[in-house]
Amino acid sequence: MKTANVLVLTFVLLYIDVSTEWPTHTVCKEDNLEIYYKSCDPKQDFAFTIDRCSDITTHTFNIRAAMALRHSIKELHLKVNLIINGKTVLTYSESLCEPGHSELGFCGMKKGEHFYYEGPITLGIKEIPQGDYTVSAVLTNEQHATVACADFTVKNYLDY
Repeated sequence: MKTANVLVLTFVLLYIDVSTEWPTHTVCKEDNLEIYYKSCDPKQDFAFTIDRCSDITTHTFNIRAAMALRHSIKELHLKVNLIINGKTVLTYSESLCEPGHSELGFCGMKKGEHFYYEGPITLGIKEIPQGDYTVSAVLTNEQHATVACADFTVKNYLDY
């Protein structure tokens, strides 16, 4: 009987179809604005929250983000794409950590450390475009390894 159980368990572990998709998380959901995200890194999910959807339109708002680092961060580069109907319509990139210009507290963190950030960010936009669209964000280090990535789904029904 024990041998049969071991064989069944081995079969299940070897042949199970492991999903590479993470669940969709709700960032915020208010009357006319909904924001969701899903990690696009098949090996790691992360936590991300903001206080209120309406704070985003105030130019600067507070976020909280947390994860265990799978890669060290000497340099950190951000690339963001705005995707509408499956087509990239806007691309933005910025270096967040560079040698000699690493003012952010998480610059220099090592693989295995726990990253946690709580504080303000500024998007540099005055309003969120109306409609349904995706914002794809990827953080890579100096070796081009993905530190974190997510696809944000934005549904904005506000008429400014």
